[in-house]
Amino acid sequence: MAHGFGTIDNSMEMAKQVGAIPVRKGSDGQLEVLLVTSRDTGRWIIPKGWTSKRLTDSEAAAREARQEAGVSGKISSKPIGGYRYRKLEADGGRMVDVAVFLLTVKKEKSRWSEQDQRERAWFDVKAAARRVREARLADLIRSLS
Repeated sequence: MAHGFGTIDNSMEMAKQVGAIPVRKGSDGQLEVLLVTSRDTGRWIIPKGWTSKRLTDSEAAAREARQEAGVSGKISSKPIGGYRYRKLEADGGRMVDVAVFLLTVKKEKSRWSEQDQRERAWFDVKAAARRVREARLADLIRSLS
């Protein structure tokens, strides 16, 4: 069926981001998940950002965890899963596909680049899954327990 628009609109192409789920063992031996607040809405999310030409996707995910949450450690080389969300922008927004990597936290800095723009907090797996809005991300977090 022809629509007569002539050119194909590539703006519907899926944008790609990478994200990290930072984890550690709590004092009770249970896995804990670190979430950060988004800068715009203040809701709980995982550290995430755009892919990079200079970095592998896992390295880019680790960079986001350092910048947004002040944590570093061992990042998985392959994504443990993914999810989609609508990134709100001035023109209404677009869908973004996020590849998610697991980051086993070794260091947590008391000062980091985005600490004045975000909160960070450790949650047990069930609580972290309840805090995030995206159902697929919640499923990914729950699968860690």
